[in-house]
Amino acid sequence: MIPTRSRYPSSSTDDLDGNTDSKCSTQESIISASRGRTPNLSTNEAAPTLFHRVRHDKTILALAVSGQHIFAGTEGGEILVWSLEALQLKTKIQAHRRSVLSLSLSKDQKLLFSSAGDAIVHVWCTETLECLYNIYSTYDVGDVFCVVYSSVLQTVYCGAQNTSIQWYDLKQKDTRPAPDPKAHPSYRYNRFFDSKGPGGVSTPRPVSSDGVSQMHGGRDLEIDKEYIKQYAHYGYVYCMLLSNGLLKNGPDDEVLISGGGDGTIKLWSLDADNVGALLELDELPGDGNKSVLTMALDGTFLYSGLLEGEVNVWDLDTRQQVRSVKAHLDDVLSISVGGGFIFSAGATGNAKKFNNKYECIDRWRAHEGIVLASAVAAYNDRRIYVTGGNDHCVAIWDVDGYAPEPSGGISNSNEQMINSLSKLISYKTVSSDPSLAEECRRGATFLRNLFKRFGATTDMFNTDDQRNPIVYAKFKGVSAKKRQTKRILFYGHYDVIAADNDQAKWIVDPFSMEGINGYLYGRGVSDNKGPVLAALYAVGELVSEQSLDADIIFLIEGEEECGSRGFEEAIKRNKEMIGDVDWILLANSYWIDDEVPCLTYGLRGVVHATVRIESEHPDLHSGVDGSGLMDEPLKDLVMLLSTLTGPHGRVDIPGFYKPILPLTEPEEARYAAITKILIRRNPDLGDSEALMMSLQRRWREPSLTIHRFHVSGPENSTIIPRLARAALSIRLVPNQDTAKIQEALVTLLEKNFESLESKNSLVISIDHRADPWLGDPDNEIFQTLEKAIMDVWGPVGEGRRSSMPLLDTPSKKIRNGSAGSKASPTTSSALSNGSDHTSMAATSPVAKSSPPLEQHPDLPQKPLYIREGGSIPAIRFLEKEFNAPAAHLPCGQASDSAHLDNERIRVLNLYNSREIFKRLFRELPKK
Repeated sequence: MIPTRSRYPSSSTDDLDGNTDSKCSTQESIISASRGRTPNLSTNEAAPTLFHRVRHDKTILALAVSGQHIFAGTEGGEILVWSLEALQLKTKIQAHRRSVLSLSLSKDQKLLFSSAGDAIVHVWCTETLECLYNIYSTYDVGDVFCVVYSSVLQTVYCGAQNTSIQWYDLKQKDTRPAPDPKAHPSYRYNRFFDSKGPGGVSTPRPVSSDGVSQMHGGRDLEIDKEYIKQYAHYGYVYCMLLSNGLLKNGPDDEVLISGGGDGTIKLWSLDADNVGALLELDELPGDGNKSVLTMALDGTFLYSGLLEGEVNVWDLDTRQQVRSVKAHLDDVLSISVGGGFIFSAGATGNAKKFNNKYECIDRWRAHEGIVLASAVAAYNDRRIYVTGGNDHCVAIWDVDGYAPEPSGGISNSNEQMINSLSKLISYKTVSSDPSLAEECRRGATFLRNLFKRFGATTDMFNTDDQRNPIVYAKFKGVSAKKRQTKRILFYGHYDVIAADNDQAKWIVDPFSMEGINGYLYGRGVSDNKGPVLAALYAVGELVSEQSLDADIIFLIEGEEECGSRGFEEAIKRNKEMIGDVDWILLANSYWIDDEVPCLTYGLRGVVHATVRIESEHPDLHSGVDGSGLMDEPLKDLVMLLSTLTGPHGRVDIPGFYKPILPLTEPEEARYAAITKILIRRNPDLGDSEALMMSLQRRWREPSLTIHRFHVSGPENSTIIPRLARAALSIRLVPNQDTAKIQEALVTLLEKNFESLESKNSLVISIDHRADPWLGDPDNEIFQTLEKAIMDVWGPVGEGRRSSMPLLDTPSKKIRNGSAGSKASPTTSSALSNGSDHTSMAATSPVAKSSPPLEQHPDLPQKPLYIREGGSIPAIRFLEKEFNAPAAHLPCGQASDSAHLDNERIRVLNLYNSREIFKRLFRELPKK
């Protein structure tokens, strides 16, 4: 039937890019951040948002999206396969010798079809990514621009540069004669590449000219000459679709729709009795000067994208054009439909979203270049729009926008968790900057409201001196009858380290989270906002399932990065409200490398001090007043600090090393397991014994560090400063008493300063201290976490690959202990392979895998138990205050760059951490 005029505006043509009064203005809008509202001039509440962006090093020409993967074809002949769940590159296949021009999936998504400029169509298994067939024509067809597959007829149709449409019936593959290998397109004479140039020399053939099929296997299938429709169009065959319901006598029969460089669209019937042969049914006329570049089908309505920005709308029931929309200022290169909307994109880099009245309701800058491919798909009950362009990017857009929350409460999907995290990251909760105090308060309020929306009872605990408040939330569990409800306390923090981007070292705005190549970048994504939200959403999921058996208490502070100022006093004041606690959990650290999940069972403590020496004289000129009679504060300070340590960093505080616990056999076995896995993956780390010693020195032995000096007066080399001070810290290990070490430090400094017989004055201030912590890896909470990690991540021995690329660079041996030399410690940068975030975000390489771990049965089938050299002030305090054991679950990887530029967390780590939290909160109360 012909649509009524009331369905369409009265005009037959809309100039939606050029009309400044329309809902989509021609003003350019630039995308600034992932998961924020996409900047555009639309007032639509469901504006597209950038969910993630994956980058490569070549132009993206073709896209196909299945329920699990994004497939992208590049100008380099590659097929890239990204996981929709983890948003990481799973594999890269060198599929063709020339640019991949088309990708399509079978209806059951078990087969992937690729065509390219090498005149070959490959058929792939989407599960194994094995090449099954290599289909080519006996003719020189040039580029194969498009390919579609009839699942009913098991026939592949190809549209080519030589204006033909060809087909191959896969049912006949076993009855057809084997093709002559010499007839393969790789061996044929190419009029362009093989023609002789000046001097009578031809372009050398590439090494792989013996056929790409030999690179990845697959059975060669040759299209017979009789299965070709020559001159299907009077121009290149750019695009094809399959549809049914268009034939009156056979409503279920498929019809092939083709669009060509001649501006026409043709409909073809498929002869099931003659290997799917084509018979022309109808021709939809067009402007011969405007090629049909792309098509999309929604029921019986066909949308065709043309040169010069036009989109034509056809009613295939009546074979009539019902609308012509001036959608863009330049060529329309891609059209997709889904969810009742039409999406178009093209040479300007802009994408547009139209409703069923063909009104533009959204317009945004999708790529910094040409948009060459797109696809609409459903994932996790959300509609996504995937685009690819010549800026080497694939962008994933949430085109449902922020959907209304379900009546039962807030959505607890992973996508909504990412939304919440993006919003939380946008608050500049830098606790060290007084000018951002109000921003910290707003961040705390947002977090509290998020807890409320999940059903928690919440409060704000004020801290001394009007510091940032502590967000308190309690989820009430429904315990089984005759069993006391268990209570788990989760500790975290919402404040972050400052992120100065004046020198543009960040690859994103640090306070506008952006997803790139499977990672989320932004200040606080890993430390500690991401893990806090993972725990919150895990509890929210249990609440929605009515399976939360324990009370879960959250204490999320805002001063952790400044030494947890006011935290202890606030907790003591509100201890009655918090109540009893059975277990304590935190997630505020990282794996030891980028591959193996870990559990942290020990942290060092710390004493931060400032040593200040001051003269009664003002700043003086060394040329006028410098002499042996002058007690210079800076010289006194240097001499005084030199008395604190001896050779090899040994601390000379009396009795300093006496309380250190001896190394036990179980602990030594844990170190052996760690070094074995690290060296197996990265042999450049050197000798295992030296590496083990390096880790022990960092984790279970104390140390003293002088951080910086400050002097008064102008910064020139002639001044005798009136004042000199230094900041230092002592890292302590379990069984060392923090108060006693602090007292011993002060006593030693005062005694040694007195021996200098200086006329200057000494002032020692203790700026901050935190107790060391040592957990029990054999207790209930650690064992429950261990099982949850193995269930979610799988055993270490399952051969997981590193998420970090192992680059082909010359080996650089790390000297961590050789004969006759002092051991050089193995740093955290070395363990994470010295990640270069800028290069990793610019492209998405497939990691060169370390050897499969399943080849080594001696490796432990559980997470690594590690200790850390850093300090978290709250953990030991909470243990003592509530008389409950604590456990520490690292969520991020060693390369997360917490406290550094380009902080990030892998999407997969965030999702899996949420699942681990859920299992812990569900299973631990049963212990």
